[in-house]
Amino acid sequence: MKMYTVTGEVEQARKAALEVLQHNRRGPCAGLPRTAGWGYPEPYTRDMIFTFFGIAVSGDEQLIASMRRVLEVLARNQTERGHIPSLAHDPENLGASDTTPLFLVGISIYRQLSGEENFLQEAAEKALTWLYYQSPGDRLLVAQLPTSDWRDEQWVLGYGLYVNTLVYAGLRMFDRHQRADAFLQEMRHFTITSNIMHRHVHEGLTVKNKPYYACWSYKIYSSERFDLLGNSLAILTGIASRSRAERMIAWIEEECSVMRERGDLASELPPNFFPFVKPGDPDWRRRDEEFNMPGDYHNGGIWPFICGVYIAALVATGKYQLAERKLHALALAVKPSRAQHLDYGFNEWLRAQDALPKGQNWQSWSAALYLYALRCVEERRTPFFEDMRKRSSREQ
Repeated sequence: MKMYTVTGEVEQARKAALEVLQHNRRGPCAGLPRTAGWGYPEPYTRDMIFTFFGIAVSGDEQLIASMRRVLEVLARNQTERGHIPSLAHDPENLGASDTTPLFLVGISIYRQLSGEENFLQEAAEKALTWLYYQSPGDRLLVAQLPTSDWRDEQWVLGYGLYVNTLVYAGLRMFDRHQRADAFLQEMRHFTITSNIMHRHVHEGLTVKNKPYYACWSYKIYSSERFDLLGNSLAILTGIASRSRAERMIAWIEEECSVMRERGDLASELPPNFFPFVKPGDPDWRRRDEEFNMPGDYHNGGIWPFICGVYIAALVATGKYQLAERKLHALALAVKPSRAQHLDYGFNEWLRAQDALPKGQNWQSWSAALYLYALRCVEERRTPFFEDMRKRSSREQ
């Protein structure tokens, strides 16, 4: 089997990504890493833990030490009942739905890297208990309030796909396999499409006649727009079977080809969310005019960190050549910068219609997920998630 040969463009981006992470390694808030080189000095929990994917495969001891420091501070600032704050250094900054399951994922990645099997065990137990109480039906899937995950300008109501993929990952990583097996079966229930919810019918996140999972579902309501991050994590963790993952990837690439033909997409990389919400749609909100126009930000922007997860999902499905092409596209996408002259911008997000950077430069998770995607393509495996997918496949 022919293995991947790193090209000059891809290798240059690797070196630049490490430079970004080193620059951001210590910030002004308790000496913790900063989220971006200039615009975001704070240590946002979700950004920090997503950076672990790339830091853990970087081999950089200083960056790996910063992982441990972040996790230890999060454990100290954990609430009495187990919730993890949105800002690592601020125990009063609470309310996010994704920080607690991400904390579990972060601990597991660090344990696998360091060999410390009981690292932060008490904090992990508290976090698991917190998640057990986040289901309004007292079942398995957890629910969330609007704008309480990474999409602060996009409403996700009830059972969100992205958050539940993280919960599932946490259960597997901490050997809660019986609960994870039941969790997997619940996610496979269909979303409810009628206006009547019958007794004993439990909604899930599977969309009838589509290969992907719904962005969110709750009782008779749901959004069947496509969430790239949630679905990529569903593939990476094994929630999606191999056959479903293959159908999903074919669907993504076909839809992106159509978007490129009609001028809605100027990149080889997929948008984070589509079809875009447009003025006049039932889920359009007036505030979207300021922050979330079609193809912008959470409404279809191209996010390098999410594209890194998508590339890992391609590798997980055995789509190696496609993953190589997308990696090269990502190496080009992380070059442009906004408002600053930089060789590599590693910007937060790019507008779909023209691929111009519109967020903050030198984003830690943009750099880290590039490193993780590159490692996945090089090794044709997905570090930290191989065993999880094997476990999941037994329950398909």
